Amino acid sequence: MTVHQDLRNPEAPTDFAPRAERTTAERAAAAEWWRSAVIYQIYPRSFSDSSGDGIGDLPGITARLGELDELGVDAIWLSPFMTSPQKDAGYDVADYCDVDPIFGTLADFDALLARAHEFGIRVIVDLVPNHSSDQHDWFQQALSAAPGSAERARYIFRNGSGAQGEEPPNNWQSIFGGPAWTRITEPDGTPGQWYLHLFDSSQPDFDWSKEEVKEEFRRILRFWLDRGVDGFRVDVAHGLVKDQDFPDYTPDADGASMGGEGAPAPYFEQTEVHEIYRDWRLVLEEYAGDRALCGEAWVSSVERAALWVRPDEMHQTFNFQYLETQWEAEQLRGVIDDSLRAFHAVGAPSTWVLSNHDVVRHATRLALTGENPQGTGIGPDFPGLPDRQTGLARARAATAMMLALPGSSYIYQGEELGLDEVHDLPDDARQDPTWFRTAGERYGRDGCRVPLPWVAEAESFGFTGGVVPWLPQPDRWKSLARDVQRSDPDSTLNLYRQMLALRAEHDLGLGELRWLPSNQEAALMFANQDVVVLANTGSQPIPLPAEHEVLLCTAELNGVEVPADCTVWLRRHDGR
Repeated sequence: MTVHQDLRNPEAPTDFAPRAERTTAERAAAAEWWRSAVIYQIYPRSFSDSSGDGIGDLPGITARLGELDELGVDAIWLSPFMTSPQKDAGYDVADYCDVDPIFGTLADFDALLARAHEFGIRVIVDLVPNHSSDQHDWFQQALSAAPGSAERARYIFRNGSGAQGEEPPNNWQSIFGGPAWTRITEPDGTPGQWYLHLFDSSQPDFDWSKEEVKEEFRRILRFWLDRGVDGFRVDVAHGLVKDQDFPDYTPDADGASMGGEGAPAPYFEQTEVHEIYRDWRLVLEEYAGDRALCGEAWVSSVERAALWVRPDEMHQTFNFQYLETQWEAEQLRGVIDDSLRAFHAVGAPSTWVLSNHDVVRHATRLALTGENPQGTGIGPDFPGLPDRQTGLARARAATAMMLALPGSSYIYQGEELGLDEVHDLPDDARQDPTWFRTAGERYGRDGCRVPLPWVAEAESFGFTGGVVPWLPQPDRWKSLARDVQRSDPDSTLNLYRQMLALRAEHDLGLGELRWLPSNQEAALMFANQDVVVLANTGSQPIPLPAEHEVLLCTAELNGVEVPADCTVWLRRHDGR
């Protein structure tokens, strides 16, 4: 086996020492850090702007790494920062091996990576293998080439149906709305073939049955691994391979647009996709240190999600079944049991996540009512407005329960501030392709991507200066700015810092869950290591167990009762 070293410093080991305050058990587990890591997702456009153009950038992230170290995270995941026309906020990549100028340069990335490693924070980069930008050199070559050419074979081009090929090859619809096929004009000016784009028409899908595509992505993986990255988050990891018969398919109108409900669509969850990740796993194993793959796989069950993390495939996959579960004790217990059973069966850790850049923030989502209480995905219209106080209380309680579970947890930027979904953006400020492709009928994802508030009294809350941020920030976020919360011992920020410190101190990520009996229907009670967790998902207070020391609580305790929408961490006085 060939072992590669860091391109920037060939003498430096790639498996650096964790921060001094981490526990002995965590140091011992450093070789498989991803099993228990708390990973913080950064959406670069909205994190911190150092250049003053209103868009976040890599130097802005580097300058704020001290705050993430203070928060206590183990790794950061960077949403796409590669060269892109930004039709889909960077998920339309034109060059996989360079940094888009709006985010900085490769030298800026190297500086970020080095600084993160100095803090003991690992760096995961986002990889988008299902599709490229239509500005990618390969796709431009395909447009100039003839039908049946090697250039077109890299993408999914097909002849149309109908007498003159005037109809799409099948009835597939784009995730972003509208047809999933676009017809091109051939170089001679005649109407031509159609190409597949599961997302926007500016995002043509690769044909992963072709060896040239596979070899190109091996090259891309090695480019970033040679620079020293610690892993990859894989976008649309369930969608690379399509049913080669391309049958007509009409999804459930009430189902999730990214899949995950009922029988797999012919463009999701195809068996052959697993061979791609087995191949990638071999590439990662060429490198010193423990590099990790995490898949975004919206599949129909946690049992199916576990197929992506068998020992020779990925290391993690997002647990979207958990994210989609409502704040209700029985449902939560069921998905936790299913997750631990399914992932442990293949020797993988379960992951836990409540928010990301594609779903309604959980400080809003957990208080939604109506036909779409989960508020997940990017479709239908935003449900009825929730009560912000209830949403924040549930978000704090849900996060406290999540961070006490064994396995790895993901935090989305801003949730540590208790940020809510910005549902009230003006129409002329929206930028999500979903909004435009559906003529405003679908809400889109802009509301969870609004730039962060850092300083309450600063222009743009300290995110940028001299210009308007790329998405406007609501005035109500002034009280949630990081500088305000740092000095408030009861703030959501300080709650997160406390939770992450106690999680590390008690090795909860490496522990084992044991359910404890409770006679309260709305209560979830379990032990992990020497910590007892009690979550009250109901509307009435429940008794606090006797003979326990309170380690943390997400709300003020009412004497010997745990209030509604509250989670408490406890330790028995006798140490058990």
